[in-house]
This record gives sequence, C-alpha cells and structure tokens, in this order.
Amino acid sequence: MSNFTLPSAASTALAEIGQRIRLARLRRNWSGMDLAAKAGLNRNTLMAIEAGKPGVAWGAVLATLWALGLEKSLAGVADPDADLHGKALEAARRPQRAARARAKKKVSHDF
Repeated sequence: MSNFTLPSAASTALAEIGQRIRLARLRRNWSGMDLAAKAGLNRNTLMAIEAGKPGVAWGAVLATLWALGLEKSLAGVADPDADLHGKALEAARRPQRAARARAKKKVSHDF
C-alpha cells in the first residue's frame, strides 16, 4: 500500500462534490438505489461518492453525473484556455523574437 495522503484542499473539494451529488439526487426525489441503478453502480459506490471518498474511480463519478444529467458541468475542468499559470510558463519559454528569414537558394534545373 502507498502512503499517499490527499491534500486537505483536495479532500475538502471531494466532500463538497459528494454533497452536491447527494443534493441533486434528493432534489430529484431519487433513492440511493435509484441513482445507483441509473448510473450502473453498486449502492455502496454511490454512497462512497456522496461521502467524498478519494478512492472512488473517476468513471463512477462521471457515470453518476451523467445519470443526473450533470455531465456537462465538467466542461471547464482542466480547460487549457483557463490555465493562466500554464499559459504564462509557455509564453516564457517562447523565443523573444522571430528568426530571421533565410534567403532562398537559386536552384538551377539546367543540366
């Protein structure tokens, strides 16, 4: 077993996502069994998602969001256009000026 420890901010985010999924399920007046069946999951897996357990597979979370009709809410996750820090690092690696255009060599096709 690994000694991986989830950062507290990530742990908090997982708990919040689990609570949001639970709230969406309750607003639809679905039982845990109903949502688990629609998502193709075991009820225990759904309960782990709602509890914000870090060991749940991404596929299970995505299937749950799909069953709730919320899969499109992930469109902004890790969006490269929203990654300002990554864009700044990429821009810093670019050359400061463009390379000088090279003169084309004349090719003679006269043999």
